[in-house]
Amino acid sequence: MLHELLGHILTVFLGYFAIMNPVANTAVFIGLTADEDTLQKREIARKSLLIAFCVITAFALLGNLVFHLFGITLPALRVTGGILVFLIGYHMLNGERSKMHKPRGEDESTEDAADVAISPLAVPILAGPGTIATTINFSSTGGWIESLITVAMFALLCVVTYFFFVSGEKIVRYLGKGGINIVTRLMGLILAVIGMQMLIEGVAGAVAAS
Repeated sequence: MLHELLGHILTVFLGYFAIMNPVANTAVFIGLTADEDTLQKREIARKSLLIAFCVITAFALLGNLVFHLFGITLPALRVTGGILVFLIGYHMLNGERSKMHKPRGEDESTEDAADVAISPLAVPILAGPGTIATTINFSSTGGWIESLITVAMFALLCVVTYFFFVSGEKIVRYLGKGGINIVTRLMGLILAVIGMQMLIEGVAGAVAAS
């Protein structure tokens, strides 16, 4: 029994690590927060990971109920998330900034402007369709113990990801402004491809379900 439990814990952690990929997400984080100072970067990292944790915890405990209650399907979630990620990546690829990640102070009159920590970092990059689907799969394989393990492993990965994000400041200092511009465009390309892949998977899932 203990052996199976440890195996499940390892499977959940590795599954989350593969999907979230802290190393790749750190590069995306650097590109999205290139114009922020150290304190703002740390705040964005904390906020995005906290929101992602809350989202994943909610789906771990109430995932199937939420989907049925609002009539949401996983393909629809993938299509929406894919479009969002693609548009953000497209702007980054062209050296522009979407309204979702303007540097603070550029549009102070719009108090309800979207925050980069919420979108795209928390959702859908950290807590995207793949992560949500994995969470529901892990938490629904057993009882409350499996759900707690799922939440605990995601929390552990959030801590690991935070240290990756914070250490990204050293990379910024090493690369300089020109290097960051290159990274931003490369990450924009990667985000656009990720968004397109999510969109394709969503459309394929919708067609298969119909």
